[in-house]
Amino acid sequence: MTHMPEREWVPLLVPDMPSPQELLPWLERMHAVQHYSNFGPLVRELEAIFANQFGVESKQLSTVANATQGLELALQALDLPAGAHVLVPALTFVATATAVVRAGHQPVLADVDARTWMLTPDIARATCERMRIDAVLPVATFGMPHDMQAWQRFECDMGLPVIIDAAAAYGSQSLQGAEGTLVFSLHTTKSLPAGEGGLVVSTRPGLAAKVRQLSNFGINLDTTASLPVGALASLGSNAKMSEYHAAVGLISLQKWELQAQRRRVLQAEIMHEMNQASDHSLTWQAQGPGGPLMAPTLLCARLSDAKARGALEQACQQARIMTRRWYQPLLQHMDVLRQQCVCLDTPNARGLADTLLGLPFFLGMTTMQRQRILHVLQPLS
Repeated sequence: MTHMPEREWVPLLVPDMPSPQELLPWLERMHAVQHYSNFGPLVRELEAIFANQFGVESKQLSTVANATQGLELALQALDLPAGAHVLVPALTFVATATAVVRAGHQPVLADVDARTWMLTPDIARATCERMRIDAVLPVATFGMPHDMQAWQRFECDMGLPVIIDAAAAYGSQSLQGAEGTLVFSLHTTKSLPAGEGGLVVSTRPGLAAKVRQLSNFGINLDTTASLPVGALASLGSNAKMSEYHAAVGLISLQKWELQAQRRRVLQAEIMHEMNQASDHSLTWQAQGPGGPLMAPTLLCARLSDAKARGALEQACQQARIMTRRWYQPLLQHMDVLRQQCVCLDTPNARGLADTLLGLPFFLGMTTMQRQRILHVLQPLS
């Protein structure tokens, strides 16, 4: 009996990283000056480009080794009292909450908007009326940008600092002419991949400079400071971005516009095809007041209920199509985190956790791969 070979799995994500050939000239530049870390020339070049893009001074941003450390150090730079209550959405990646805990504070898990799937200023205001909140850490969920003018009004009205976890939102989230603090990821799966890396942008006086110092163990490098150069000014970490990752980031920047456009086109095409195949039984994340998603990196659909989600998962498994329950289980359902958090009522987040499913999305998807996904969606119609 002849056995037919099994089809390859349709992957969930495929990193869009520069090729070795593209990287080689940058590695040669790095090797020529033999500077590989510690705020080298490629890191400084990358930061200069970022400063121009965000319309800030160089002292108002700092690269870091990754976005998680960027969040931790930004929270540390706020100098909040130990055990401060930091409001975060219940629907988010675990790093949002673990950064709060590792910075010595307590996450307060709040609900999200049912349409945009994000923690909003209105939700934050309502929470502040019921309990003490010391800072707010909203998330640009799946890269959807926040309205920075609205968050600036919140900061002014409530007197509380806000740090936007914009890990997945490079190219979509900007300051929008407002005051604020943003933390981005340059992970290999993000829209600007550097392999690993992060970026902190802040108009809050001294915050980015403090993050930079903390990322270098907390060592003073300022010749005008009262401490001698090399003395420990604060208790930091080793969270510097390397020259290797800066090189990858610089290459990715050169083709970012083109790749972002391709991602937008691909997302629009696939969502249209999926809506038709499923007879419009899928719901998608709604655009918020912060503007459109400029460089989508994943595809997450909402099913009608948990049973429908489970049926689609099973169909995809049988068809060898990878899926993912993004941001699940919710933070309050993880034993390690639950004991560290204040858990508020989160009906919208609970409903989303029962019905969201991540589906394959990556540049270079073949027609055959897309057809396989559409085929498993047809029973939903």
